[in-house]
Amino acid sequence: MRLLIVRRDDHAERDVDGGLAQFARGKTLIAAGESAERDEFTLVEKRAMVRAAWNAVIALEKRLAEGWAMAGQGRHPDRGSWLSIPDLLWGLSCGEIDLREISASLPVLRKWPPELQKLVQYDDGTPIYPQTAKLRLNSQLVAQLYPTTQDLHAFRVLLVDTTGHASEEVTSFGEGDVEFLPHGVRLTFVKKRAELVRHRAFRDTAAESGGDEQASTYDITDGPRREASAVVRRLLAVTAKAREKAPHLPHTLFVAARVRAGHSLVFDHWVPNGGPETRFEGWLASVGVEVIGEKHIGRLRKSTKVEKAIASGGRISAAADDHLEETFAGHYAQGTTLRVLSGRVIATAQDHWFHKAVQGPTVVAADAEGALKDTEALKSLGLEEDQAEGIIRGQLDMGVSHCKDPYDSPFSPRGELCAVAPLRCLECRNAWILPGQLPQLLLFERHLENLKRRMPPKSFTALWGQSYVNLRAVLAARSDQELALARKSIEAARAELNLPLTAQVEFDQ
Repeated sequence: MRLLIVRRDDHAERDVDGGLAQFARGKTLIAAGESAERDEFTLVEKRAMVRAAWNAVIALEKRLAEGWAMAGQGRHPDRGSWLSIPDLLWGLSCGEIDLREISASLPVLRKWPPELQKLVQYDDGTPIYPQTAKLRLNSQLVAQLYPTTQDLHAFRVLLVDTTGHASEEVTSFGEGDVEFLPHGVRLTFVKKRAELVRHRAFRDTAAESGGDEQASTYDITDGPRREASAVVRRLLAVTAKAREKAPHLPHTLFVAARVRAGHSLVFDHWVPNGGPETRFEGWLASVGVEVIGEKHIGRLRKSTKVEKAIASGGRISAAADDHLEETFAGHYAQGTTLRVLSGRVIATAQDHWFHKAVQGPTVVAADAEGALKDTEALKSLGLEEDQAEGIIRGQLDMGVSHCKDPYDSPFSPRGELCAVAPLRCLECRNAWILPGQLPQLLLFERHLENLKRRMPPKSFTALWGQSYVNLRAVLAARSDQELALARKSIEAARAELNLPLTAQVEFDQ
């Protein structure tokens, strides 16, 4: 908008208010957008993330089960003890006590029993300070009963992996947006940026896997573990009690429990960017997954798009199933994996057609000169009988080589006489170069050398590069005596090279 105002102000016949023009030419408070594309995660990194996410989900389920079981063994701390973990958990689970009461009732850190001190210890050995010990204890007690912000990172990773949808979509559907099917699940996604509401069904890839859903470790080959229905079921289960505490959030399953600085417990929508430890990079560090480059969940979404593009055989219409094809071609198709695969495909196709249509000629050695008088000898070299007869009689002589089939040229429609002989014979699979044609080859070399001196290098390489390289290879295989005899033949005017008129005309390249 600023640019349009400036352009209008620059127009001699347009009037723009002076204040508006000054505003448009001044500094803007909006930073320029980013142009750097994020690359997808490597396959090794993605597998490590998925494996770590499933192990984190299993550990979370085990922790919550043990926490609620321990709460069932407790009683009110006034009748039991304010230093007993089961009693504290019972009071929190029933709503009989709150975190402020726990903080007010606890003694100083040095008087805590060993089990309480062990509960607040950090895994990496970070010391616990008395002024933060109570807040740390409250956070750990809450984590025994409800999922925390960091716990839900694992579910986001799994949902992005299994559905292929963006982070904002997989964290914004609620229980009412989930419909389980006999072999899958149907989800309603809301994309706020595009104001889109879409209903997608995800079918289980393996209804009967034989895998144990309660296994303690994640197996990458276990089918149901990578299915959207399995992820959603477990997300519903682990967040059920937290969602009961947050009836004001009906449109999301990602509800986490958080302990604020004032020792207040809140159940709110999942905020993954609240601090360094709760961000995606913090989760990666906590589960021991190392990745190269930016630690952003959008790269995982791009990885799923790459896999979809590969599975669909590179068809953009199939891979870009949840946004415009232009968006896919301009954003998701720019990743390293698809670039490498595209390069391989192009190189393979080029190699295939090069060997099929534009091979070098067949060169007959000098010791096979006698084969020119023997049809059977020529047939033994790979020629048909009529082709061998044509070469012996000189009917297939094209100037710099013989042609076994001038009506099957890779440079002309099949059935039509080759239109580029002898200028492209050195690039043709049908060409047979015999020792007696060495003088013509030397004359053709002289012609190409003249063109090379007159034409720009880029133009010469594009038009004559392959012929020149093949010709040099054929001449290099000849002995000095053969080359000397061929040059004497040229000097004695016993050899000539007939080229079409177009070969003598110079075009502006």
